[in-house]
Amino acid sequence: MPIFTAEEKMNAVLKYLNGTEGYRNLASRLGIEPKAFHYWIKRYQYHGEFAFTTTYTSFPVEFKLDVLKYMNDQGTSIRETAAIFNLSTPTILLSWKKRMDMEGLDALDLKKKGRPSMKKDSTKQQKQDSTKGSVEALEARIKQLEMENEYLKKLNALVQSKEKSPNKTKGKSSMS
Repeated sequence: MPIFTAEEKMNAVLKYLNGTEGYRNLASRLGIEPKAFHYWIKRYQYHGEFAFTTTYTSFPVEFKLDVLKYMNDQGTSIRETAAIFNLSTPTILLSWKKRMDMEGLDALDLKKKGRPSMKKDSTKQQKQDSTKGSVEALEARIKQLEMENEYLKKLNALVQSKEKSPNKTKGKSSMS
C-alpha cells in the first residue's frame, strides 16, 4: 500500500465530502482499499484537520485499557473505535484486543524490542551461570563417553569370541 502524506489524505477526504467524487472511485484511484479510505473519512469526521497528524506509536497501558473499555461499553466496532481515538490504523486496536483476550492484562504492557543493553553485573552473572552449565554439561559428556567406552569393550570382547568360535560352527555346518 502506498504511503500518503497528511495533506494528500486530507485532499482526498475533502474531495469526497464535497461530493466531487465517490469514495470507491477515490480509493481505487489512490490504489487503496475502500475500507481504508472510509477509515480516513471517519477519522476526519471525528478530528477534523488534526486527523492525520502523526500520533505516538507506543501507548501506555492505561490508554489501551481505556480504549478497549470504551469499545466494550459503547459497542462500537474496531474501526469506529480506532477512528474515535485517532489511531493510525485499526489493526493496532485489533492486536491489543487479541493480546488482551489471549494473554490478559500483562500482554498490553509495552515490552522493549531489540537486544538488551549490556551491563557489567549481568555479564558476570551470565558467566557464572554458563560455568555452572558447562560443568554439568561436561559431567554429562563424561558419563556418555564412559558408557560408549564400556559398549566398545563389550563389542570388542564379542568380536574376539566370535573369531574363536567360527571354526567350531564351520565344522558343524560342513558335517551336515
